[in-house]
Amino acid sequence: MHRFFIPSDWIQGNSVTITGPQAHQMARVLRLRPGQEVIILDNSGWEIEVRLVTVERQAVTGEVLHRRLAGGEPRTKISLYQGVLKSNHFEFVLQKGTELGVVEFIPLIAERCVVSDLTAVENKRPRWERIIQEAAEQARRGRKPVLRSAVLFPQACERARQAGGLALIPWEEEGQANLRDLLRTPPPGHQRRWPPFTIHLFIGPEGGFTRDEVALARHYGLAPLTLGRRILRAETAGLAAAAAVLYELGDLE
Repeated sequence: MHRFFIPSDWIQGNSVTITGPQAHQMARVLRLRPGQEVIILDNSGWEIEVRLVTVERQAVTGEVLHRRLAGGEPRTKISLYQGVLKSNHFEFVLQKGTELGVVEFIPLIAERCVVSDLTAVENKRPRWERIIQEAAEQARRGRKPVLRSAVLFPQACERARQAGGLALIPWEEEGQANLRDLLRTPPPGHQRRWPPFTIHLFIGPEGGFTRDEVALARHYGLAPLTLGRRILRAETAGLAAAAAVLYELGDLE
């Protein structure tokens, strides 16, 4: 069944009216017809089963049949602070991270970022939002991950500290701490609130983080860790780490 995110005010009681690109897609691309059923999502975590009544390029109307909680949202809330990448590699991270279950993306400007212009990054937002929405629909998510404005590395560290939870920074020069141990071993005084279900995951750009950045991260309470003996590409590391976190905390069962 096709799934579509729409603004919540397009749903009035048991009636739904869809306009704009979604209506065009339904009528002209997917060629849906009256009587067919679709899933409508208003980004609240609920999914709404709708029977189409009229299907036109300018507007599609439907009637609500059922409402139920979406089953695709993870209990573990991962915020992915991804170093901005060149070419379309950042888009790949947004798409696949959404499919995995990341709930928040924060474009991160680090020392070794090839793209470091905050304005240039922000100009890509409309395209990145579309990629996230399409991936969320495909993956049966009930909410679209939030795409935050790009931030500089020190600001990101402060943001993670204030938000609470467990903040992790994979680094290829860390040889001791590993992801499993960090997730399974609570710090002193945190036994009753462990494992954590808010995870801040910092991933560097091409070339990784510098020693100074990792030292700063430690100052803000981030925990450096190794992802193993193999060196992962910048667009792979965050996805691998997110998948491992979700598995370890039971969200891929």
